[in-house]
Amino acid sequence: MLILAKTALAIMLGFIASAITGFIAIPILKKINVKQKINVLINKRHLKKQGTPTMGGVIFILPVLICLALLYFRGSIVITHNLIILVMVFLSYGFIGFLDDYLKIRRTSTSGNEGLKSWQKFLLQVLVAVVFFFIYRSYGGSGDLTFSFFKWNFKLGWTYGIFILLVLVATTNAVNITDGLDGLATGLSMFAFFSFGIIAWSTTWLDGNEEIAIFSFLLLGSLAGFLLFNSHPAKIFMGDVGSLALGGALATIAILTRHEFSLILIGGVFVIETLTSLIQIISIRRFKKKVFKKAPLHHHFEELGWEEGDIVKLFWSAGFILAMLGIIYGVWL
Repeated sequence: MLILAKTALAIMLGFIASAITGFIAIPILKKINVKQKINVLINKRHLKKQGTPTMGGVIFILPVLICLALLYFRGSIVITHNLIILVMVFLSYGFIGFLDDYLKIRRTSTSGNEGLKSWQKFLLQVLVAVVFFFIYRSYGGSGDLTFSFFKWNFKLGWTYGIFILLVLVATTNAVNITDGLDGLATGLSMFAFFSFGIIAWSTTWLDGNEEIAIFSFLLLGSLAGFLLFNSHPAKIFMGDVGSLALGGALATIAILTRHEFSLILIGGVFVIETLTSLIQIISIRRFKKKVFKKAPLHHHFEELGWEEGDIVKLFWSAGFILAMLGIIYGVWL
């Protein structure tokens, strides 16, 4: 029962802190003209969102950090190397996203909606992954890849660093790609962090598993608070600062708990969204044909005439089911 009480406390703290931060941050972001530029090629219905504030990721990033600090000084949590790794990746990817958002806003009037170049973003992501790997291994982190359902265990050694890079880059970009409709990535991330919070509680062999679980539930609560402002019609977008931070945190928790394969199931909607974009790019470049009306998949549904709210509800439903299956697989099977 104590676990349930701690979970409830973390979710509540995250929600309240995020809601308060949102009421303070949105007017400030509007005042300093931190606004999203809408690409007309996506869907003309999105033009009404022109000028909506972006960089909303700060509304759930800051509350998580503040709540962690409060719990630490209260003596409710301890600082472990695994928590440090998680927070480091969370903030590092958030900073990469911040740079991307900042450049997009700064360059809007001169060179269009252009942020960091792809190679610059990838290079920064690689740098974070390399630092992650060396810290992780220096504290005795496993270089094994485990597939618990089939009782498979692969010893990757130093190549595990390459695997970490792939997981981090793929997950951060998957969340980023999915963040295209009001509240879509926010809701899906809430389900994902709930699942990984439960998985972290059950990973009793992991040093600091309780703190990782509390981090997950703090972030879940903060995302729920952010959803007050990000649900349709959105008053603010999370921006790359938010989506990259979320993807980095998800990937890190999956790696630390050795549930990388669970991430594929729990983040199934993120995976599908990314695959549809990849399939579309390959099909156009190789065969000069489109598989989908537009990619990623949520834009395909828009082109079919679906309302934005209905698409979000459908994807949330799929995300919820996959997240629950992920808990069953990750904790029970």
